[in-house]
Amino acid sequence: MIVNPQSFNYRLIIGSLIVAVAVLTVYSFTSYQSIRAHQQFLEQEKKLVESELSQMITRYDDVSISNDLISSQLEDAKRKTQYTLDSLKTLRSDLTLLSKFRQQLFNIKLKNKTLFKTIDSLGDANKGLEKEKLLAYNELKKQQRANFSLLKQNENLERNIEKGALLTANSFHAKGFEKFFGAKRSSHKAKRVQSIEVCFTLAENSLTEAGEKELYIQILNPRNNVVADKGAINFGNTSLIYSAKKIINYNNKVAEVCLDIKADIDEQPLVSGTYYISIFHKDRKLGSTQVKLK
Repeated sequence: MIVNPQSFNYRLIIGSLIVAVAVLTVYSFTSYQSIRAHQQFLEQEKKLVESELSQMITRYDDVSISNDLISSQLEDAKRKTQYTLDSLKTLRSDLTLLSKFRQQLFNIKLKNKTLFKTIDSLGDANKGLEKEKLLAYNELKKQQRANFSLLKQNENLERNIEKGALLTANSFHAKGFEKFFGAKRSSHKAKRVQSIEVCFTLAENSLTEAGEKELYIQILNPRNNVVADKGAINFGNTSLIYSAKKIINYNNKVAEVCLDIKADIDEQPLVSGTYYISIFHKDRKLGSTQVKLK
């Protein structure tokens, strides 16, 4: 059998081309798969870095601190992290760039570790200060309550002392008198009575300030008019219309006091009925009594 050399060479060339195409096809497919896998890896790495950066920013937002210096450092770290995240989002996935951002992420983590450690320390210190502040506040309130209680006790004691030092009187009584042949004699008949005698006893009190005491007697007739009207005396916002005034030199001992109060001419004869007598030390009422005239 005679073989044509030219035909053999064509076949050899075609066979070589087929093998070459097959090898190239297999290589191209393998390269495509490798590149695709590599690209997917880069995309995953990019998303992972973005996620970590986003979590850092969220943590910055969750931190609240009153320290101006630390707050400024926190804002600066947040601003840099946000800038890094924004830059990463706009760039195409690239191994060199991802390595660069990975290094930035590592540096940010190192700074954050120190920064948040400082924040935690400040938080612990603030908790301690708040606890001390609460204890001090509670102690202050306790002391204020004690002071208020003591103040009330002192006020009550002062009131009791003032009350105990007041001038007091007792044994109040009164009777009507008429003149009979130049002599006084008691009478219950209104048309004969010319004067009313008022007597009482000032009690002994060592707490009362000794000295002159102004005593006022007020007699009201059945028509509620003041008998033997001497006018009015003012005590601040109050006034007293009185029938007689007597100054007693009080020396803290028992003192018997009697006053004979003569009715004015135009008031005589007196009207029948009950006469009400009140005794005052200045504007404070010491006591009262009454007498009935027929």
